[in-house]
Amino acid sequence: MAFTKDFFWGGSIAAHQCEGAWQEGDKGPAIMDFVTKGSNHEPRQITSQIEEGLDYPSHVGIDFYHHYKKDIALFAEMGFTALRISIDWSRIFPKGDEQAPNQAGLDFYDSVIDELLAHGIEPIVTLYHFELPIHLVHQCGSWKNRQVIDFYLHYCETVMKFYDSKVRYWVTFNEMNHIDPQSEQSDIFTYLIAGLKYSEMEKQIEELAKIGYNMTLASVKAVRLGHEINPENKIGCVFGLNPIYSYDCQPDNVLKAFLDNDRDYYQIDAMCKGRFPKYKMKQYEVLKLDLENQASDEEDFREGSIDFIGLNYYMSSISKPVTSVAGEAALFGGLQNPHLEQSKWGWGIDPVGIRYVLNYLYRKYELPIIITENGLGAVDQVEAGTVHDDYRIDYLQKHMKAVKQAVEEDFVECFGFLTWGPIDLVSATTGEMSKRYGFIYVDLDNEGQGSLERLKKDSFYWYQETIATNGESL
Repeated sequence: MAFTKDFFWGGSIAAHQCEGAWQEGDKGPAIMDFVTKGSNHEPRQITSQIEEGLDYPSHVGIDFYHHYKKDIALFAEMGFTALRISIDWSRIFPKGDEQAPNQAGLDFYDSVIDELLAHGIEPIVTLYHFELPIHLVHQCGSWKNRQVIDFYLHYCETVMKFYDSKVRYWVTFNEMNHIDPQSEQSDIFTYLIAGLKYSEMEKQIEELAKIGYNMTLASVKAVRLGHEINPENKIGCVFGLNPIYSYDCQPDNVLKAFLDNDRDYYQIDAMCKGRFPKYKMKQYEVLKLDLENQASDEEDFREGSIDFIGLNYYMSSISKPVTSVAGEAALFGGLQNPHLEQSKWGWGIDPVGIRYVLNYLYRKYELPIIITENGLGAVDQVEAGTVHDDYRIDYLQKHMKAVKQAVEEDFVECFGFLTWGPIDLVSATTGEMSKRYGFIYVDLDNEGQGSLERLKKDSFYWYQETIATNGESL
């Protein structure tokens, strides 16, 4: 096996990290519009209202809202055949629960999608990428409330029908599996996903279980709906996954590592196997958790299996052993691997790990997989109008080679590689611009100062060649 001729090469972006224009086009306020800038050492603040003097990066992003034609032209110049974008729910339904959509929001994304198609770029549309209308948090309690599923499905139906002739690939959710934080660093993800602060939950286990169940149910319902709208639709879900290795070969530690590693898979089990997993339901029964599930849910899970799996991969970690040891904490729990180099933001760089996860996913579910995010956040320096980012090229090249090995040697069915993010944008975890991933440099600093000029980095031309040779130049 090798990469097919129609293998997708491109990148992924998210509305709240790049669009800006947070009050233009009748957009409503969303959860990320209330999150301030932080850093690697200072967590982002979440405010109940917009406070004067604080910096809210989503308000400007990189102004993709006004620059999308120029940015898409640059993606096309690199040779992109696909771009994963997200539709901001609050642009389509400003409060989230209206009956009639906001036409200005529909028209904006229609223009973006038309621009992609005009350049021969396949739009892959994420329906929910941390962009929940804040009204649904205040009015309904977010995803704890089953009513939000109905609002979400009305939103999905609206956009799936509106773009039916133009979009073939849909993603229901991005990284809902990170709803349960495993470290202080990852606490932000509970808010990113549900607009709720983990520290303020009265019954954390019960509330997280209910959110996880409701979002999983919403996903399978959206898949059923999308297939009814157009049987040709390909609908998947994106998960952020990383291998968690055993600390050593002591059996108790090996078992603990297996359980830690498998913790994030119950939602994928539910979306791929036609039923919410029995082991998870038994766990909820023991904890006496009331999910408010209904008899009709079983049919939704049975009929709403996803068509493909999207994989966001950045790092690996080590499970904490059963006996206490010293070690640096990893982002999603566990410890840093001493055998791996770390990025500036403390993420263990492990190309073998992406091959590990690809094999694990494919052998467990036998569904096509697309890499929906992979990249290196780094501090770039502009020199003579460009950025010499050999470190980014090295990172991506090693990960792409590992994916190539998974396809050619392990017979994994992988149909695309989308980098995060192909253009510099606001970091979701820290809110910084200095944590740059792109092949295209955006002249904007952490204080929101800059011309917004776009500059091609060295990696721009490297990725251009990689795409032109369909990965043969790796």
